[in-house]
Amino acid sequence: MHILLDLVRRHKAGERVGVTSVCSAHPLVIEAALRHASATGQPFALVEATSNQVNQDGGYTGMVPADFRTFVEAIAEKVGFPVARLVLGGDHLGPNAWTALSAAEAMAKAKVMVADYVRAGFGKIHLDCSMSCADDPVPLPERTIAERAAGLCRAAEDAFDGAAADAPVYVIGTEVPVPGGAAEDLEELTVTTPEAAIATVDMHRALFESAGLGEAWARVIATVVQPGVEFDHDKVVDYRPDRAVALSEAIEPVDHLVYEAHSTDYQTPAALAALVRDHFAILKVGPGVTFALREALWALDAIERETVDGAARANLRAVTLERLHAEPKNWAKYYHATGRALDLQLQYSLSDRIRYYWPDTAIATAQERLFANLRDTPPPLPLLSQYLPTAYTAVRNGRATLDPSELVMAHVAATLDAYHGACFPHD
Repeated sequence: MHILLDLVRRHKAGERVGVTSVCSAHPLVIEAALRHASATGQPFALVEATSNQVNQDGGYTGMVPADFRTFVEAIAEKVGFPVARLVLGGDHLGPNAWTALSAAEAMAKAKVMVADYVRAGFGKIHLDCSMSCADDPVPLPERTIAERAAGLCRAAEDAFDGAAADAPVYVIGTEVPVPGGAAEDLEELTVTTPEAAIATVDMHRALFESAGLGEAWARVIATVVQPGVEFDHDKVVDYRPDRAVALSEAIEPVDHLVYEAHSTDYQTPAALAALVRDHFAILKVGPGVTFALREALWALDAIERETVDGAARANLRAVTLERLHAEPKNWAKYYHATGRALDLQLQYSLSDRIRYYWPDTAIATAQERLFANLRDTPPPLPLLSQYLPTAYTAVRNGRATLDPSELVMAHVAATLDAYHGACFPHD
């Protein structure tokens, strides 16, 4: 996987370069990401699936790893993005989906999953065994986490049978506080200490080498730490470089490793640029792009109410809310308000649990009908300016048409612009 290794090499040599990792299974988000990569001349596009989205049991998308690859490559072919410049990643690959089982059972399933990801051609593998299983202590000891990560790495290496240049690269560590650990308010989010970050690297290196995985260790490109960025339902903790100076400096002498920053969603362009400068060279974004997707769909719903007769309307927003209330399993653990306050959380929470519901048959049908209505009755420019000003600008500049799918993607692309500016500041 020389593309990612080369980018990390360039960053370690002093270039202020990074990569945006788009973690989403929504076709419009993925298409927007690939179109954006083409338009901005990026050397490659990185799209990742998480272990709860895609696994051998189907995940919440219903896709196994090979299905996800086929799905993304079909979108790449549609938009003319070269498959050779497409990198697929697996995020938080470990026992997360099976923590209700014993550690032995969960890890057995995790090894199958990681092997399936590698055999399906995923080139970037995040080994994350930080979560406790049914018979584990809470929190899980650091050594146990690293030992399990080494076991998953062995499963991945055994599954790979391609050319050496295409061998998978790995990410270790997790930014998520362990269960039963830190429970600080977001305003006082604890930044990973340099000592903890380097101890994680050293422990993984030693266990990899003792397990005969020295060659794989040379392809470990990043460790996940907490730089002090996070978001909840309605609040964002912005990156403060002054609080992460020592953490940033700690990775500089570590050969071939940078940091991977999760939960960078909703950070300002300046904060994203500072993260890359401070060696958080892999920026993960997920809810941030699907939140933008929802914004655009709600705007199109509003335009439909202005331009389409009542009986013909798709009423996507109303249909989606009805389905959210009817099937609460994907949000019930996170949203605890009632009445109107709950409806606000369901629609507008920054954690964007609504993203789990777009494949719902009734919602997907309503979205298709909305798009058909707006293709039959294209929105006038003044309405577009009112409800989707970013897409309006893209239309005026010739970067998008009035087709509803292009309007949505133009809105999502504005989020990606900030990431591209951070990862390639001299473009």
